[in-house]
Amino acid sequence: MRHLMSPLDLSVEELDTLLELAQDIEAHPAKYAHACEGKTLATLFYEPSTRTRLSHEAAMLNLGGSTMGFSSADSSSAAKGESVSDTIRTVSCYADICAMRHPKEGAPMVACQHSGIPVINAGDGGHQHPTQTLTDLLTIKSLKGRLDNLTIGLCGDLKFGRTVHSLIHALVRYTGIRFILISPEELRLPDYMRQDVLDRKQIPYKEVVRLEDALPELDILYMTRVQKERFFNEEDYVRMKDFYILDRKKMKLAPEEMYVLHPLPRVNEISVEVDDDPRAAYFRQVQYGVYVRMALILTLLDIHVE
Repeated sequence: MRHLMSPLDLSVEELDTLLELAQDIEAHPAKYAHACEGKTLATLFYEPSTRTRLSHEAAMLNLGGSTMGFSSADSSSAAKGESVSDTIRTVSCYADICAMRHPKEGAPMVACQHSGIPVINAGDGGHQHPTQTLTDLLTIKSLKGRLDNLTIGLCGDLKFGRTVHSLIHALVRYTGIRFILISPEELRLPDYMRQDVLDRKQIPYKEVVRLEDALPELDILYMTRVQKERFFNEEDYVRMKDFYILDRKKMKLAPEEMYVLHPLPRVNEISVEVDDDPRAAYFRQVQYGVYVRMALILTLLDIHVE
């Protein structure tokens, strides 16, 4: 039985196979419409989510399966003090696979150690968000035709952004990857990510504060919101939240073939006037998220469709 805690749980070869399966699902959805009949996905979400929870549920429904779960800790027995290990033991009696989001780093890892079913980490604190990373990789591969020889701009909250950390871990395994890290000083990429991942693997990168300075060089711009829920005080959040706003004027500095990604939800960091730009790919990214989660469910349940 396999779980997905981190993008690194999949080798590059397994990752490429998963993405190819997702692309086949996109091209031939009817072929997979009954693949999970009789199977149930449990979504155990201890903190709020729109896309991640609903895309997992949509993925299972598209495969012909069913779903159950809760959308906040308050609506589960966690409110009564039940432990993650007891919850997953219980849910293992009801479902065939589960997706868990939790505000504490490592909670899904605890779950998989006590689970009788495959566990998907759907986000744990500021740590990892592997299914978003799979979504990002499928989006980049579909739009650019490759996952190597790319300059990726990561903009915004690089300190707390689990989507950023997961994406870096995944992309450094491909050749010719270069990063431009765009953030204010207070939200820089953590030292352990720079030293243990980028420096150790000799991945070229540079850090800039101004988005305008990076745009002309990019193949992909990955925007992130400043996450209010990760700040300890309101004053710091208010000071940082509008530090970057991508608008039509800034987009004129970007190459014609550059695409803008965002894990969503957005707040103010991408102006709605950018939505009509053909390079704005963040809503297409949402759709790719369903295909890749369908592929992941099939992979973890070891279901093969001919």
